[in-house]
Amino acid sequence: MMSALGIVLRAAGRALRRGARREDGSSTIEFVFYFPLFFAVLASSIEAGIFMSRQVMLERAVDISLRSLRLGTMEDPSANALRDAICDETVIIRNCREVLLLELRRIDTTTWDGLETPPSCIDRNEEIQPVTQFTPGTDNELMMVRACVVVDPIIPTSGLAMALPRDASGGYRLLASSVFVNEPS
Repeated sequence: MMSALGIVLRAAGRALRRGARREDGSSTIEFVFYFPLFFAVLASSIEAGIFMSRQVMLERAVDISLRSLRLGTMEDPSANALRDAICDETVIIRNCREVLLLELRRIDTTTWDGLETPPSCIDRNEEIQPVTQFTPGTDNELMMVRACVVVDPIIPTSGLAMALPRDASGGYRLLASSVFVNEPS
């Protein structure tokens, strides 16, 4: 005669063998394997879309704002006025006035000095920010404008956001530059 424990163990063994032959839980295993990969691709796609939208909006805002500076129709051609004009056009960059640094300089066409220097950007960890040159220039001078914005990634753990070079504050840089000739008065 079999003990109660033997009966229970034999029933448990039959149930396990029967469960091992069933296939109704196999899609759960596939989901567990593929969901993180799918989510990583989705998160990187969202980050890439936001990144490109910010870059395009910054480039567009610089172009639109420089048109009035180039033609001489900007009432007060100062760094603050140009920064305000650019930030008014870039609706997708939050706190634009605090994270945008502008540089406007004359390019000497005989030596081409200043083109090799990298653009300066805001350092959000420092109280004092880098000093940039802002010289509106005179008639028929070749001028270069560089705008640098430091923004935070939307999904910092996405593959793209982790691959972007970031500064000490965790933000990445967006750069826009343009060259123009001042129109004669």
